[in-house]
Amino acid sequence: MHPIVIIGSGMAGYTLAREFRKLNTESELVMISADDAINYAKPTLSNALVGKKSPEQIALGDAEKMSAQLNIRIVKNTWVKSIDSHTQTLTLENNHDQSTQQYSKLILAIGAQPIRLAISGTGSDDIHVINHIDDYQAFRKQLEQKQNKRVVILGAGLIGCEFANDLQSTQHQVTVVDLAEQPLGRLLPKHVAEKFKSNLSNAGIHFVLGTTVEKVSKTDTNAYIISLTNGQSLEADVVLSAIGLQPNTSLAQHTGIQTNRGIISNGLLETNIHHIYAIGDCAEVNGTLLPYVMPIMQQARALAKTLNHEITHVHYPAMPVAVKTPSSPLTVLPVPNGIEVTWQTEDLEDGLIAKAFDRDNILRGFVLLGVTAGKQRLTLTKQVPDLIPINN
Repeated sequence: MHPIVIIGSGMAGYTLAREFRKLNTESELVMISADDAINYAKPTLSNALVGKKSPEQIALGDAEKMSAQLNIRIVKNTWVKSIDSHTQTLTLENNHDQSTQQYSKLILAIGAQPIRLAISGTGSDDIHVINHIDDYQAFRKQLEQKQNKRVVILGAGLIGCEFANDLQSTQHQVTVVDLAEQPLGRLLPKHVAEKFKSNLSNAGIHFVLGTTVEKVSKTDTNAYIISLTNGQSLEADVVLSAIGLQPNTSLAQHTGIQTNRGIISNGLLETNIHHIYAIGDCAEVNGTLLPYVMPIMQQARALAKTLNHEITHVHYPAMPVAVKTPSSPLTVLPVPNGIEVTWQTEDLEDGLIAKAFDRDNILRGFVLLGVTAGKQRLTLTKQVPDLIPINN
């Protein structure tokens, strides 16, 4: 019997391995990682400064520790060059040396890559993107070398705002640039976004919205001039891009696996090719792409049972997202795509509660801004229907 093989050592891959081991301690598991397979929680990167955590302290375990802990063989610093789904064989490459690995079941936990804007200028290669602990280590190293600590962040989405809050709270001067007219444009209705922006602005974060970056030029003092399309210029010591993520789909496409925004999978996390599954940020489950922690946990629990011969559909209950911006505490339950809603807002002394109701007056999403509003999270979550049916 060939082993179950997981491609990817991010949160999805390790969570699946952990959930499977709770059910089955004996079956052979193999994990293949393109990097050093260090286990860490990526969400901790955007608030590590306030938490006074160095990059080394963020790591939860290296490949050797995780291999022993989970009884799993980890093949690190190795790329999967191709998948032969007919013979159920992977072709691997490590330092130009090739080998093969057969599988009984194959799980694609290959994550997503940061979207990079096409930016000209002598400083464009110095723009940081953080999608791995090594990226974060390089970012922190440059931060520590700078005296003025002026940081420009490209992108006012969830990750951009979290990094902005973390940096501003640790005596950095932060400017956030985004083409959208509001922060968290995909998550918040306009009136809530304005309040959220006001709170972060009062904390010292500067927003430049409705424009984007055209050029990043290096100065003689190793600083940067950021030229915007609206004609404005900003000065920075460090530039961070947090535009968003794009699921890794090329390996799947070359294998004949169907993709859309992500790797298309059904409620069992199966792709269109037998014995191959997708999980995590790369997986588009029943048309839904959710790059958050809770969906990964739900996927891992369901798929672990299926791999252990207990066929289980993934269950997506209402899963609010807690945004790590202490200057403006925020919890969001996004409204599912394609559903028309009407917002009802209750103003509080330290924030607001905004509820989204559909045509049948069913609660389909909400935003809780402020500490007082946040206390309603559990009560409201129970009122929202499941995102996708359990047996779909």
